[in-house]
Amino acid sequence: MKPSRMKSKFSVVFLKEFTEHLRDRRSLMMLGLFVIMYPVMMGYMLHHMIERATKPEREGMEVAVINGTQAPTLMTQLQQKNVTVTHKGPMSDEAITKLLRDRKAVVVLRLEDKYSEHYQDMRPARIELWYDSASDDSPRQRDIEEMLNNYSSGIAGARLLAHGVSPATLAPVKLQRYDTGSNASRSAAIIGAMLGILFLPAFLCCLSASVDSTAGERERRSLEVLMAQPVSRFTLVSGKWVAAAVLSIVGLSLELGLAHAALSWLPLEEVGMSWRVTSGDLAIVCMAAAPLCLFAAAAQIALAMNSKSYKEAQSVLSIFTLLPLLPGLAVSVMELETSTWMYMVPMLSNQTLLRELAKGQAMTLLPVTLTFLSSLLPALAIIAFASWRMKSERYVLAV
Repeated sequence: MKPSRMKSKFSVVFLKEFTEHLRDRRSLMMLGLFVIMYPVMMGYMLHHMIERATKPEREGMEVAVINGTQAPTLMTQLQQKNVTVTHKGPMSDEAITKLLRDRKAVVVLRLEDKYSEHYQDMRPARIELWYDSASDDSPRQRDIEEMLNNYSSGIAGARLLAHGVSPATLAPVKLQRYDTGSNASRSAAIIGAMLGILFLPAFLCCLSASVDSTAGERERRSLEVLMAQPVSRFTLVSGKWVAAAVLSIVGLSLELGLAHAALSWLPLEEVGMSWRVTSGDLAIVCMAAAPLCLFAAAAQIALAMNSKSYKEAQSVLSIFTLLPLLPGLAVSVMELETSTWMYMVPMLSNQTLLRELAKGQAMTLLPVTLTFLSSLLPALAIIAFASWRMKSERYVLAV
């Protein structure tokens, strides 16, 4: 009889808190914002990357050339390779810099005044390549540089042949490259940095609910009414905890689902990548992420309870929300290999699990179990502390 009565009281507290959260437009707007924002941002960035990588080669490549009439063969070769050549008169260094900063040309080629004379005498003829490294035209700049190198190599080979020497003498070693990286591992390396932030809404979606149900109720003096009811402190705290965590679980699951849909829809194969996470894998990832939401809600409720005001709770939790990102950032900067200990750190364990699945690695029971327990055990410990803290009158009176 007693367990069922306790369950009934827990249900009352949970439904009361959850209903209030659903009526709070601020909580719902934050939930919707973070559910949609990250998948849309990631999808847009990858779509932009694919679009740039697959657009026609040298499309829209405009090159400004000064003294270009001295090298008609070079100009012809550039035009044959779909490069728009714009001839310019003499320009100062400042004028060339302004031209590049205004994005009116990808690069500027300036041939020295005695280019044709040096070319005829078989002496080095100087070509100046001007470019702006701060622009986003780096791939096309490298294309132009490669064209100039090939043009120079072609001239050198023709001159050697004219003297009865094989051009092969200039290349005694021929290098061939073989890439053994799979599409899955390549995509994990590129998308890995984006995957980590997908778990941040576990802390953001329950932020407003956690603050409002603790520091907010204390300022409104409604917490005293709740504590006067015949309900144990643990039942009261756990009801608030689960109500906030449910919002986080729903938000995180929807966000991961949208991200999975976006990555499955994008033509990643066009840039040598792939997304091998199945719907079944995603369901396991969401299940393993549920304790992370419980941990986030527990930590935020405990911190908000120990704050003396609503504003103080918001400030403290805003800083706390960013802390779970630090382990993942440290692993990324230090380029550490995946290890078992990573599955024992809250949030880092979830990031590692999803990253390994994106690489095409087989899912085993140990990583999933460690990921599940790494957040669940601290969450239970924090709630036990918060329940004990609730017994103090100093908390209720905020002194």
